[in-house]
Amino acid sequence: MTNTLRQTPSRSRGLALTVLSTAMLMTILDGSIVTVAMPAIQAELGFTAAGLSWTVNAYLIAFGGLLLLAGRLGDLLGRKSMFLAGVGVFTAASLLAGLAGDPGTLIAARFLQGVGSAMSSAVVLGILVTLFTEPGERAKAIGVFSFTGAAGASIGQVLGGVLTDALSWHWIFFINLPIGLATMALAARVLPGGRGAGLAAGADVLGAALVTSGLMLGIYTVVKIEEYGATAAHTLGFGALSLALLAGFVVRQATTETPLMPLRIFRSRVVTGANVVQILTLAAMFAFQITIALYLQKVLGYGALDTGLAMLPAAVSIGGVALFVSARLNTRFGERAVLLAGLALLVAAMVLLVDIPVHADYVTDVLPVMVLIAGGGLVLPALTALGMSGAKADDAGLASGLFNTTQQIGMALGVAVLSTLAAAHTRDGLAAGAGEAVALTDGYRVAFGVAAGLLVAAFATTVAVLRPARV
Repeated sequence: MTNTLRQTPSRSRGLALTVLSTAMLMTILDGSIVTVAMPAIQAELGFTAAGLSWTVNAYLIAFGGLLLLAGRLGDLLGRKSMFLAGVGVFTAASLLAGLAGDPGTLIAARFLQGVGSAMSSAVVLGILVTLFTEPGERAKAIGVFSFTGAAGASIGQVLGGVLTDALSWHWIFFINLPIGLATMALAARVLPGGRGAGLAAGADVLGAALVTSGLMLGIYTVVKIEEYGATAAHTLGFGALSLALLAGFVVRQATTETPLMPLRIFRSRVVTGANVVQILTLAAMFAFQITIALYLQKVLGYGALDTGLAMLPAAVSIGGVALFVSARLNTRFGERAVLLAGLALLVAAMVLLVDIPVHADYVTDVLPVMVLIAGGGLVLPALTALGMSGAKADDAGLASGLFNTTQQIGMALGVAVLSTLAAAHTRDGLAAGAGEAVALTDGYRVAFGVAAGLLVAAFATTVAVLRPARV
């Protein structure tokens, strides 16, 4: 990759950051906006209960399965080209999803949205860290980027309710069209060019097939745990096949002359540790987002829009800390110390939820949790900086793809495992004669307790693996 990225003027870098953040906003917003509209989609298109889950699963499987491949191809073919192609695919797929008149078309469109999201998201961090090389500027840029992610998750829930109620569910997809077209037009002008290393530097077709099929199959297995159970033959069989494919990929990368993913990237203790911490943290936090929304709706009786508004303080606190506080703290104290402080706040939030009552008062029982979730505004930028810190310029796209892949793995694992545990505990409560609200609340408490344990494990991993010295 050439050094033209580092010579980009300050104003253009600011516009480039806006483009990259907008693309990430679309990706994260799209992941949360659909969940609110699912009942309306089911009613109009005639989805079965099991089929409806594929409006989410199809996106997750394509997105998570292709991130690593897309990141490496960005290094080889040029990150700007990969980014533009990804936004184009995502925008076209959004149009197809909005026009869908049957379940098959919508699921196919959601899969294509996942493909486009993977192509653009996989190279975003690679472009960002090569644009902002000075530590202070990079910390601020990552803070803005993390703020956009937090905002997208909350805006998606609120906007999904508004668009579905005021217009129709079709508009949750149509809204991506003007944003996508504007992003592509601006990206073509302000994102720096630069040639990739070329396919000859890592055109490992067999490796690409192994890792893509292994990741897709693994994510499929995880998202179906709730339906089949963790010990079912379906789960164990497909899980074993996924692990075998991924093991074959690792062997391939260690022996081929032109690996798709050079294993040297794992020589960095910081990069490897940051990705492990991210899996644990995102498993807890994404499961929290889903579980608290279910608690608000199924136990407290909130509607879709009220639920989004109730969770808005969490997004505001995370975003405010990420945008205005995290960069200064990272520069002064180092990413590791800030990461530990953020994880401690998140653990405290989950501990409060372990005793959440059936008849909760929002101000006294829920709002304090939403404030403590501000720890995510410290965790996300620090993790991003650490996860990208050990990557060389030519491997920035690969490191970005890896970081986004572990993010998706953590989210999928968290939702599948914690949802399964909560559902099993709820069934046991109902069988024992507990009322529905009590049984649901007990199940959600279990999920929050496991989330707290995952965050404690992330804290311990940070202490043990991520050394104090900044890399």
